Amino acid sequence: MAKHIIGTVNEIPTGKRKIVDVGGRSIGVFNVNGEFYALRNSCPHQGGPLCRGQLAGTMLPSRPGEYRWGRDGEILRCPWHGWEFDVTTGKSFFNPHRLRVRSYQVTVESEASIEEADASVESYRVTVEDRYVVLHL
Repeated sequence: MAKHIIGTVNEIPTGKRKIVDVGGRSIGVFNVNGEFYALRNSCPHQGGPLCRGQLAGTMLPSRPGEYRWGRDGEILRCPWHGWEFDVTTGKSFFNPHRLRVRSYQVTVESEASIEEADASVESYRVTVEDRYVVLHL
């Protein structure tokens, strides 16, 4: 599995996203409450730019007459037709057992682990105080 450095943790603050092109694929990397997730930037409905859509939450199960909002920043709405997907799993919100968007593994790694990953490349010691967001394809 190839690793691709997307940027530092500070470059993608909580509630934000970064859309990158990796290996000919457009992928959105999201920071949801300090956890990072990655989704293919293509809605399975009609290929719309899914990761450019609105991040929101949803109504949670509750008693009659009670309205509870939750999962704020975890539901991604396609900007073309409003289809909704769970950022944390890639599953569609309306039919999670049959429809999903491709998700990718994302890790947060230190400078030392990045250097160890590619020891064959000639490099020079550089000090960086951030951690890196790494996409695994």
